[in-house]
Amino acid sequence: MDIRLEEAGSHGRYSVVVEGHTSEMTYSRSSSQLIIIDHTAVPDALRGRGIGQALAAHAIEEARKGGWKIIPLCPFMRAQTHRHPEWQDVIQA
Repeated sequence: MDIRLEEAGSHGRYSVVVEGHTSEMTYSRSSSQLIIIDHTAVPDALRGRGIGQALAAHAIEEARKGGWKIIPLCPFMRAQTHRHPEWQDVIQA
């Protein structure tokens, strides 16, 4: 899955296009060490295919590589962090 990053100022998003449909996870960067994930959207046509999960896992890996923490404000991302205790190293409550 080709997940892309777009950043403009303090706002960013991870996105992926599958079968002509775009899924995204958006965030705000509050500092060089902290992002707040505020929204995840997967079109109905792609639900149940693990795309939201892939976006979440990608954000976690990027945080690990970049040395920053994530505040999961988005309900989907928050739920994923509860399902994946191994992600707690980059989650800030």
